[in-house]
Amino acid sequence: MTSVMPTAARWLHCDIEMKRVAIIGAGIAGLAAAHRLLELSVNSNEPLEVFIFELGSRLGGIIKTDEHDGFLLERGPDSFITEKPEALELARRLGLESHLIQTNEKDRRSFIVRGTRLIPVPAGFRLIAPTRFWPFVNSEIISWSGKARMALDLVLPRKNTNGTIDESLAQFIRRRLGEEALERVAQPMVGGIYTADPEKLSLQATMPHFIELERQHRSIIRALRKERGAAHQGRTASTPAQSQTQGARYSLFASFDRGMQVLVDRLAAKLATTGIALRTRVMSVDLDRTSMQWQLRSEHGPAIIVDAVCLAVPAHAAAPLLAQTDVLLSAGLKHTPYESTATVNLAYRRADIPHPLDGFGFVVPFIEKRSLIACTFSSVKFAGRAPQDCALLRAFVGGALQPELVELDETEMLSRVRGDLRELLGIASAPLFSEISRWRQSMPQYEIGHSARMNKIAERVIALPGLALAGNAYSGVGIPDCIRSGEAAADTLFAALQ
Repeated sequence: MTSVMPTAARWLHCDIEMKRVAIIGAGIAGLAAAHRLLELSVNSNEPLEVFIFELGSRLGGIIKTDEHDGFLLERGPDSFITEKPEALELARRLGLESHLIQTNEKDRRSFIVRGTRLIPVPAGFRLIAPTRFWPFVNSEIISWSGKARMALDLVLPRKNTNGTIDESLAQFIRRRLGEEALERVAQPMVGGIYTADPEKLSLQATMPHFIELERQHRSIIRALRKERGAAHQGRTASTPAQSQTQGARYSLFASFDRGMQVLVDRLAAKLATTGIALRTRVMSVDLDRTSMQWQLRSEHGPAIIVDAVCLAVPAHAAAPLLAQTDVLLSAGLKHTPYESTATVNLAYRRADIPHPLDGFGFVVPFIEKRSLIACTFSSVKFAGRAPQDCALLRAFVGGALQPELVELDETEMLSRVRGDLRELLGIASAPLFSEISRWRQSMPQYEIGHSARMNKIAERVIALPGLALAGNAYSGVGIPDCIRSGEAAADTLFAALQ
């Protein structure tokens, strides 16, 4: 599927006049960068020699799908958000549109844990605040006193910061909606996305839209209601002809019929003409200030000279590679914090789960003091994830608030996860099988001041010709964000090479 050649041999046989680009890291950002470079090369008839270095034994990074006795197990992300277009557009360019699937139309809802109960998120609730009155009033997630405090958002004045003060998510929610809204709703729902501590999570870097809503409308609840009304009016105003020209419409989340691995496998097939060195650790990436070329040193073989480099690895892995080239850039990357998570897939007979599984899953507030961050009902969310009469669940452990749980041995971790599922879903039976995946130091933390730090890093990178950074550490943690960063890095490097 991919060509893998010894590093030195591959480069010694390349055309000396051909521009050469090295991509360090074969996660989705690195693969997207490599694919985009090949597209640009073909479209402009400017040949490039592209080579990928990967420390691991496989392509795809945290995207990994396995099959086990008829179950489709996602070790990493199980889907991507469709509101950001990059993943959908790449899938279409790769000819994968027929393999795209959306979430099941039935039971498109999620739950929040309160005590031992799973309470549905009220219809019309937008991440941190309601857009519909009665579903929220009738919900048991928030107490009556908590609802009254949230309602004060309708009359509270806006905070005039002129966009110069970076507020944490916790500060913002407490100020606008109150403590209970933070603990019962915002922390589990936003924490489930970023696996972060809301006291440290930068609102500016993660959800700047809410800052703008307060600035324009003062009340977050009123602003979200207006947005919902405008979106509904826009949908009803569209004609069938307009809908047809816009192509297929997907649910908020989409995946592929045989899992997210489909995307990685197709990219790997498209990159078969490139050189891919697996199990290869790059030790340094140094700029020669005379030739303005880059010298790569790896564990194997002599140094390699390239014209451009894309570092598509975590910031903490990129930092030592650039230590000799730019001390300040290296230091900035080094101090980007990361957290670890674990994913636990559990396969069951459907009859062994008393809960109706009438939703896509649930999130768990930290104040509940459970081991789970969240749990997805995988076989409900997407078709083809489990055999008939079976069910597949995906539990999440760790993150910024409980990092120690990621290091539990498998027996203890599974025992804790099963204990929570017993109390919340009534599952007393042992699973048919379970699989644990640990992703250490994989989730960057967009803490207060993140945007300013990234701006400084970007300034240092611009000063180094032929260098680009890509991945989830900079401007978004989702699959579309990583694809966008990889393709943007490729565009930048290709333009510089011309």
